[in-house]
Amino acid sequence: MTKTSKVDLVGVGLNATDTVIPLSSYPSPGSKIEFREKTILPGGQVATTVIACQQWGLQTRYVGKLGDDSAAQLHRDEFARAGVETHLFTANDCPSQESLILVDRDGERTVLTRRDEALSLHPEDLEKEWIVSAGALHVDGYDTAAATLAAQWARSAGVPVIADLDEIYPGVEQLIENIDYLIVSRDFPSRLTGKPTLEGALQAMHARYGCRLAAATLGPDGVLAFDGKEFHHAAAYCVSVVDTTGAGDIFHAGFIFGLLQGWALDRQLDFACAAAALNCTASGARGGIGTKEAIMAVIDTTPRHVSNYTPQSAHPVAR
Repeated sequence: MTKTSKVDLVGVGLNATDTVIPLSSYPSPGSKIEFREKTILPGGQVATTVIACQQWGLQTRYVGKLGDDSAAQLHRDEFARAGVETHLFTANDCPSQESLILVDRDGERTVLTRRDEALSLHPEDLEKEWIVSAGALHVDGYDTAAATLAAQWARSAGVPVIADLDEIYPGVEQLIENIDYLIVSRDFPSRLTGKPTLEGALQAMHARYGCRLAAATLGPDGVLAFDGKEFHHAAAYCVSVVDTTGAGDIFHAGFIFGLLQGWALDRQLDFACAAAALNCTASGARGGIGTKEAIMAVIDTTPRHVSNYTPQSAHPVAR
């Protein structure tokens, strides 16, 4: 049996083939508009996060499933080009996951996605050594049972688990119980906990599931995180936005990179915000992945958005 190599990060989750279509104006119901170009690019939540971390010098592994079409080869070639170790399963007679991404003149994207059930990753597809031989595990929770098993293995081995969640999938609470760093979309905390405010919902998630950090990405408002004692807020950086596709995926990559460097939380959040902002300056989920030096330059030279979350609202919690 071949010994599994040590890596810094293993990702278990989604990949997608993105057809990016820029539009001069967003279509109104019943309208007909012309588009002048489209670009087919690799994307997907966990796959994009893994690729970014590999480009920044981490050794990475990706576990996922592809169809048996030309899009699958696009992903295989991209992983190979980047140097990512892969464990890719193939769903026969099945197209790979596809996303149609409409990008308006302000760079905001709308995603239409299609995924065949045959692309589901199952617990029995995983091997424990792929997970426990990594410095960190990243999951998106779409194939919830497989993600949960991977997270349980990681937890038992002392491997920190990071999650990127935007939907309340069946069984997701069992997954969250095994997450250390829970970084979710803006409205996820309130939908999960029923708490009306983001601050209250983040506190409730942290208390209920025992994660080290509960955080929500907020687009132009940056990120708000709760570590059990106090709130931490990092405002987004002001850049010329071309396409917001993949911003959250690159944010997670930046956070993971900082985590594995042993940085303080505030520095992790700043680096993640800067990486996400830089990615928005080009088209596609991975079009603007900057070098570490370029990301640090954003931190040093770029103004931030005026945010709804001020240092006064990101206050310590009364004990």
